[in-house]
Amino acid sequence: MDREALAVLEAGLRSRSRDIARIGDRIQSRLATFSHIAEGVDSMGYQLHNLYGAFEQLFEETARFFENRVDEGSYHADLLRRMQLEIEGIRPALLSAETASGLDELRRFRHLFRHAYAADLDPGRVGDLAARAAGIGATSSGTSSGSWHSCGLSSG
Repeated sequence: MDREALAVLEAGLRSRSRDIARIGDRIQSRLATFSHIAEGVDSMGYQLHNLYGAFEQLFEETARFFENRVDEGSYHADLLRRMQLEIEGIRPALLSAETASGLDELRRFRHLFRHAYAADLDPGRVGDLAARAAGIGATSSGTSSGSWHSCGLSSG
């Protein structure tokens, strides 16, 4: 592997991991004061949208580096599936099935958030998703440090 390219990837992944941790911290700190009024629901929805976006960028960078492409089309769901795969001789699986399931729920919410322009968000659903998402954001960016280590990377 090209040492310089690997160093660039590692720096990018560390930066994205810090973004994920910051957004996860924001979600966690706002859960205590989360209000079911429209402004609170919209604000939390925005943070959930951002959390998934940061994860997806991390996965895109990983896929581009190790697999040399990110397919267009239904790549949002495919990307999550690919991050669960161990690609022998290339990279280990980066997500457990449980973490991928939680991220898939965030992915679906992000789609709704982006495309339901006039719809009101369901406060109960947003609150439940925020509680689950805070845990995902806090668990080493949803990946195991062992996975990054076996790629020659460290997540911290």
